[in-house]
Amino acid sequence: MAKTRSQQKSRHPFLKKITNIASKVLVYFLLVSIVWVIALRFINPPITLLMVLRNIERKSAGKSFKTEKKWVNFDEISDNMKRAAVSAEDQLFLKHVGFDVNAIEKAIASNAKGKKIKGGSTISQQTAKNVFLWPGRSYIRKGFEAYFTLLIEIFWSKERILEVYLNVIEMGDGIYGAEAASKAYYGKSCNTLTKSEAALIVACFPNPLRWTPARPTAYIRHRQNLIMRNMRRLGPLDF
Repeated sequence: MAKTRSQQKSRHPFLKKITNIASKVLVYFLLVSIVWVIALRFINPPITLLMVLRNIERKSAGKSFKTEKKWVNFDEISDNMKRAAVSAEDQLFLKHVGFDVNAIEKAIASNAKGKKIKGGSTISQQTAKNVFLWPGRSYIRKGFEAYFTLLIEIFWSKERILEVYLNVIEMGDGIYGAEAASKAYYGKSCNTLTKSEAALIVACFPNPLRWTPARPTAYIRHRQNLIMRNMRRLGPLDF
């Protein structure tokens, strides 16, 4: 009995040390992540992990590195591009605080029935994933995604979230952001995109490596028409 009590006492310092280390790691993570999010409210992210991973994939396939991107400020992005993105990806963007509960419930129900996997992610969630995290569908990554989504909703404006989203999202093979996509597909700046052009670019968002505005399939044309219809119903964005 005495030996058992002695063993228990000897374990306590070790457990206390582990607890202290875990507590410090958690505090440091919270502080660093909050400072990181606040910093990117004012500093444009120069690169994302997805861009790095895509270039690694290109190199493995025997291709050269390719990262076409050019940052444009919120006011320099065509209103048609903003409305197309919101109409297609997150029509409640200006109303929610990062999460669309109804969309998440529908996605869960659809996935449970064995249908095509749906994410139900808002523009805020996609921005958090694109800027701060790695691609994937694990529960751990989803947890971090939810955390960073809350942070950008707290510390960024809706304008900033949409600005970052439209500047870093993948829009083709090695093409990132509205300006690079507009130049690649239409040979002009994104501030002059028409409704039809913006809707066609956004129609390819779900899989920009498979679909391209340069060679739209019948399915992509159908999505383009749906997006344009939603744009008319959405009306102007009131930031």
